[in-house]
Amino acid sequence: MDEDITLKQFFTEALGTGLLVFFAVGVATLSFGPHFRFAGLSISAGVVATALTFGLVLLVLAYALGPISGCNVNPAVTIGFLVSGRMKLRTAVGYWIAQFVGAILGALLLYGLFSASPLYDKSVTGLGTNGWGAASMIHINAGGAFLAEVVLTFLFVFIVLSVTAKGTTSPYAAPVAIGLALTVVHLIGIPIDGTSVNPARSFGPALIVGGEALRQVWLFIVAPLVGGVIAALAHRVVALHDEEVGATA
Repeated sequence: MDEDITLKQFFTEALGTGLLVFFAVGVATLSFGPHFRFAGLSISAGVVATALTFGLVLLVLAYALGPISGCNVNPAVTIGFLVSGRMKLRTAVGYWIAQFVGAILGALLLYGLFSASPLYDKSVTGLGTNGWGAASMIHINAGGAFLAEVVLTFLFVFIVLSVTAKGTTSPYAAPVAIGLALTVVHLIGIPIDGTSVNPARSFGPALIVGGEALRQVWLFIVAPLVGGVIAALAHRVVALHDEEVGATA
């Protein structure tokens, strides 16, 4: 696939990332944004609703877009494929650009939708951004948020690499495992820092909201990429089949 990479694949990555941001970040905003809070006063309900949305949206996108681009829709996943030897640098760079563009467009579309409501105020309601300190439910500091993002992204990317390796999992089952993995990391990560594990997902909404969300977004770009690299290195060590390394994504 790497040798004949096409614009269709870049478009697919942008489309998938945009849809992930629109639907999943949309539910996060509706669940936790002041003036919305459709989950009521139950933080647990909002966490579960948001986690399930992230996981289910990625699951269906993997079935729909996976055969075209692999449905990375996440720079941390792409760096995992790159470091594991299953994607070439030029493809990875193209995917990264497409993912960030898609996330920005998805966030813009979501902002445009919410702006049609008299209850929405960007400075108050936000747009499902990530954060530490006052922006964290448990007021975790930057070091704690960085560690959380590395660990959560490690698990997610490790699962992606494992279930998409040659001869390990049915292609029909892999999206289920990937969607469930994303759900799990959100269940623990949302109260910590909102859960990123995806630099593009974090950057798009932060760019729209600006302010403190944009000042803090560097952590949610760097830490997931670090987690993705560590996951790829770990996967190379425990890979069941030597021929997995060098396969295309």
